[in-house]
Formats: sequence, C-alpha cells, structure tokens
Amino acid sequence: MLPFSPPHIDQKTVDAVTKVLLSGWITTGPRTKEFEKKISEYVGCKKTLCLNSATAGMELILRWFGVQEGDEVIVPAYTYCATANIVIHCGAKPVMVDIDPKDFNISLEQIKKHITAKTKVIIPVDISGWPADYDAINAMVKSDEVKKLFQPRTKEQETLGRILVMADAAHSVGSSYKGKKHGSVTDVTVFSFHAVKNLTTAEGGAVCLNLSEPFDCDAIYSNLNMKSLHGQSKDALAKSQVGAWRYDVMEPGYKCNMMDIQAAIGLVELERYEENLSRRKVIFDFYTKAFKDKSWAIIPSYKNEEKESSYHLYMLRIKGITEDQRDQIIQKIFDKEVSVNVHFQPLPLLTAYKSRGYKMADYPEAWAKYQNEISLPVFFDLTDENLKTVTNAVIKSVEEVLA
Repeated sequence: MLPFSPPHIDQKTVDAVTKVLLSGWITTGPRTKEFEKKISEYVGCKKTLCLNSATAGMELILRWFGVQEGDEVIVPAYTYCATANIVIHCGAKPVMVDIDPKDFNISLEQIKKHITAKTKVIIPVDISGWPADYDAINAMVKSDEVKKLFQPRTKEQETLGRILVMADAAHSVGSSYKGKKHGSVTDVTVFSFHAVKNLTTAEGGAVCLNLSEPFDCDAIYSNLNMKSLHGQSKDALAKSQVGAWRYDVMEPGYKCNMMDIQAAIGLVELERYEENLSRRKVIFDFYTKAFKDKSWAIIPSYKNEEKESSYHLYMLRIKGITEDQRDQIIQKIFDKEVSVNVHFQPLPLLTAYKSRGYKMADYPEAWAKYQNEISLPVFFDLTDENLKTVTNAVIKSVEEVLA
C-alpha cells in the first residue's frame, strides 16, 4: 500500500537524535533554543516559542490575551477540531463562519458579519498550506468601525486596542504571502510540527510573535514560556546553572514544552526544508498536469501573484459528486493500493459541536467543498513512478464511479 504521508526520517535525523540522547540533556535545552532562533530567522518574526503542539501554542496565546467566559472567537467551520477546542477550553464561544467560494479559507464577508462587541480574537486557518487573506483581515480589525466595537477586559486587550489575529498556520510552514514568509504577516502565527506535517518534530509546534510596539515580544515569550512549564519562573536549563536551583511558581500553568530530542529532528528538517518544498511543488505540478484536462477535476490553488502554498495537501475536488460518491471513489482508490484522505470533516458534522447546536446547513460553502474533496499523497520520498500509480488509481476510480 502506497502511504499517504510518512515522515521524512533518514540517517541524518537518527544521528542528530542519537547525539542528543547521549549528551546528557534531553528535555528543553540548547537545541530547542537554537531551533526557536532559526525558525525566527526563517520566517522573519520577532520571537518564537517552541512547544509540544500547535494546539498548546494557540491556547497559550488565548490565555495570555485573556480570552474567557463571555468572549467570542471567530473560527472557520472548515478546520480541524483543535482550532475550536482551544476556545472552549478557555470558556469562550467559538463563532463559526463559512469559507470563501474561491478556496478553503475563511470568508472575509462572513467574518465581518459575525464581529460583535464580544469578539476578542479571529483565527484564520490556512487550509492545505494556502495562506488566508491576511492584509484584508488585518485591515478589518484595525478599521475604525471594528475598533469601536471592541471592549477590552484585560491589560493586554487594552494595550492592543482591537481584535487579535492569530493565524492557525498548522499547514503553512514555508508558505509565502505578498513576498513575505508566513510567520510574519499578522499578530501571531502558530505552526504545527506533527508527524504528518511538511516539517516534523514527531509532535510539536511553534508560536511566532510579531506584535508591534508597545508590546515587547521578548517579554511575551518569557510569559508564554512560564505558562508552558507549570508557571515556573525558571525552566530546567536556567535551573541547571550553578546555584540557580531556587524557583517560584507564578501561576498554575501547563506542561507543554518542547524537548531537545524533538528540536534535534526539527533542526535537521529546517536545514533541508527548501529542498523539501521544491520536491513537493514538483508533486503538485505532476498532479495538476495529470488532472487539468479532466472535465470532473477541480484543481486546488497553490501559487499566484500574491501567495505561494507550503504544498502540504493536494486537495483535489471532483465536480458535481455527492458525499456518497466521493466515499465510493476513495474506497476504489484504496482497493488499488493507494492511500488517500479527506481534509477535513467540517466542525458542525462532529458530535462535540453538533451537540452544542452548530448546524451544517448554516455553512453551505463548507459542505459543498467537503463532500467532493479527496487529499492525495504528498511527501518528499514519493517517486515519479509512485505519482503515476496515484494518478492512474484516481482517474480509474473516478471514472468507474461516474460511468
């Protein structure tokens, strides 16, 4: 069976992890700090904190900003559950909005319709690694009309004086927006390094801070670092210094720091990441060439004059089919020994959100795209022969169902 998205692990990765294991320091330490620095350099942000997941990073930002019961956070209905789960963890309400007709990203028109005096944060999601329209979102939250609605409840909210924009860029490491690497195009950007992501640390994530003055991103980094370590005033590396054993606990925090073992994998991956992206682009172009003349194929966007994807997911859509037909096609592809997937089941389809009153009928664009979407394999070691196998399996399976 041809896999969907195995991690790119080779001897260089093994050697880097082995070196950490034999170093005597395996938790958060020098390699994690180096990884944070190199991510900041790569994306052009002011400061980066690495953690055990993107989910933890997004929740820490919400808590730092003071999101609480009575607040609202705008999220797209088309995303993985983590985007909304973190809002509920903070006691706030996820306000789901539909996606744009032109792609899988959040609709600007729907965002504007759902902003209220309770809105504290907007979380655009870069589905498949295709950046959302950040200039328009940034301009919206900075407009006089929207700022007049904003009602701050914490010092951080008063200082910002508007809705915070936090990019759920779990798919987007290496993507670009108007000539800038993603990670530096809005207030806060959070990346994922989960096992299936382009750049993996097995599990992990990074919070990229890009808040403007009077915010001090170094101070915010220290605050988030404290929150990620049970609220301790010092991390393990600081405590290891001679005579520096004593610490305080500033608040009841969390435990979600990244280990040096993970960072060692990430440093190898980041060093060769542009090569990874180049190969992924070749894979995308191969698929596009194979499907572009098929009347049933809706080709995903991955590069234009303003944006370039991270080439994380090739989200092929089959024109005019039902959800049941899509599932039949997927089964036939699997029968031909090729793994595919669906990204994602919109949140209102899930019990956790359906039971809270969210209805799929309220998000027609999300439903229309979900029911005919099939994600194809994309990974560095996928050969040209593998690609022929995938495209042949997809074409035959679609034509068998549509016959």
